[in-house]
Amino acid sequence: MDQKRLPRREREKIARRDEIFSAALDLFSEKGYHNVSMHEIAEKAEFAIGTLYKFFENKEALYKALVMEQAEKFHSTLTRAIEEPVNEIEKIRNYIRAKGEVFTANVSMIRLYFAETRGASFNIKAGLDTEIQEMYEEFLKNLASVFNSGIKKRLFKKILDPYYLAVAIDSLTSAFLLLWLEAPDRHPYPEDPDVILNILLKGLVDP
Repeated sequence: MDQKRLPRREREKIARRDEIFSAALDLFSEKGYHNVSMHEIAEKAEFAIGTLYKFFENKEALYKALVMEQAEKFHSTLTRAIEEPVNEIEKIRNYIRAKGEVFTANVSMIRLYFAETRGASFNIKAGLDTEIQEMYEEFLKNLASVFNSGIKKRLFKKILDPYYLAVAIDSLTSAFLLLWLEAPDRHPYPEDPDVILNILLKGLVDP
């Protein structure tokens, strides 16, 4: 629902929650989940600690809500990118472009995402890892359906099962984003999606 149509009290509640999320995201990405307290989040968001607990019963609940909201936002953006009414090659280009845009515009969340998914502590927050994985798996299947459609139209050769092609392009984009995250000046994320796409489409060997 358009927030402008909500009652004023609801709009204010959403605005306060967004301020809490913004403060929490900055702290979690900077210090890690375990090194941040509810008092620090309240102080950074400029709310009384009691106000924070009116929204979230504890730090874990806040963290789960934050990560799920961000994951749903990313999922929605990437899904829209591959549902545009264009051919399959352009859908993959849209995906590479959209992933770069959404990730580079949300650096704090991406730092947290990579920190957590590269060996840290999703498993202490019951259920979150499963929900994120289910959302990710659903997207990979949708991306695989783009490759499958392209194979049927003979735009792509069937060099692999479409699911593995989806995993390959997802992994390639994540690798470029990781490099950008660690050294953005040295490794900018490619503005031209074909820089990444052609690794799959053209490969290394001269025809």
